[in-house]
Amino acid sequence: MKKLNVAVIGMNFGKEFVKLYQHHPDIGDVAICQRSEESLAENGEALGIPEQLRFTDFDDVAGCEGIDAVHIITPPSTHADYTLRAMKAGKHVASTVPMGLSVDELKDICALQKQSGLVYMMMETAVYTREFLYVKALADSGQLGTIQFVRGSHMQDMGLEGWPEYWLGFPPFWYGTHAISPLVIITGKQAEYVIGHGSGTLSEDLASRYGSPYPVETVTIKLKDSDIMAEATRSLYETVRQYRESFDVYGTKMAYEWEQIEGEGAVIFDGGELARRMHAPDTDDLLIEQLKPFTKKEIILNKDNVSFIQGAGHGGSHPHLVQEFVAAITEGRAPMLNAAVSANITAAGILGHESAMKGGEKVYLPEF
Repeated sequence: MKKLNVAVIGMNFGKEFVKLYQHHPDIGDVAICQRSEESLAENGEALGIPEQLRFTDFDDVAGCEGIDAVHIITPPSTHADYTLRAMKAGKHVASTVPMGLSVDELKDICALQKQSGLVYMMMETAVYTREFLYVKALADSGQLGTIQFVRGSHMQDMGLEGWPEYWLGFPPFWYGTHAISPLVIITGKQAEYVIGHGSGTLSEDLASRYGSPYPVETVTIKLKDSDIMAEATRSLYETVRQYRESFDVYGTKMAYEWEQIEGEGAVIFDGGELARRMHAPDTDDLLIEQLKPFTKKEIILNKDNVSFIQGAGHGGSHPHLVQEFVAAITEGRAPMLNAAVSANITAAGILGHESAMKGGEKVYLPEF
């Protein structure tokens, strides 16, 4: 089988993925794209990327016949546009979260994916962390029993030094996939409708940027063909808390609650008053040999990256994302986070924010 050639678009966070593709046995050339020529040269040298595989213009990547797939890791406002342009050029697409910033963008991507037959995958870290994969195995094996309730949160202060200007004032649930995706994937259901509520008062400077007045938003999500109502909370600024990307799952036989403080361990409830702390095991046994080392925190390339300082290395999820994206292409199948599933997760956040802005109005999600 011909090896796939992939281009990583965006080098701030994208550097973390280049080495993964370089080590994957089904990948041939790895190209990179970055607007700054100086930074492109610096990163190209550090990553061992030949000059002919370094690009400053996305259109040059899309127009390159030798590139089979792109991995988009750029600001949120560009995700849908770059995805559509890449797919129209015949490229498979992996995109960092969120999939897009409007329901119309999500519909356009889903329609083009169906028409083209190309692979689309949203690279959501939260459902490939060692914690999530551990709990998913408990659910799949029946150890949790029947799931009765799920809850997720993503609490973060993007007003801290190191985050780009475009994040300031960003509506919390436009970037809600970290909090919502575990709830959808662990139950195997999709969001049917949402009811959102805003909380607190955002400073005028931040609120005026996107017309979003809330520092915190909470969304309740009715899961389709299910008795479960899920709950997700998202904060972005002016709300004090240690960084947290969490999920809790409550079943008839067992429950799992995310750790309260980083490093102290999650809690497993075994029934009655029985409870025990635990740390999820590593997940390298689920990976091909070449990617196994990359679940370890010490493999992180850029230890100064704000995502890792706050996000604890994303739970060893990166090699799993790359393995699934490449496997979906080579095996001719849809990935777990395919276009329809990714659109449903992303739309639950977008429409949850819309509901909050309408005072808690119930909003149904479209079919994707």
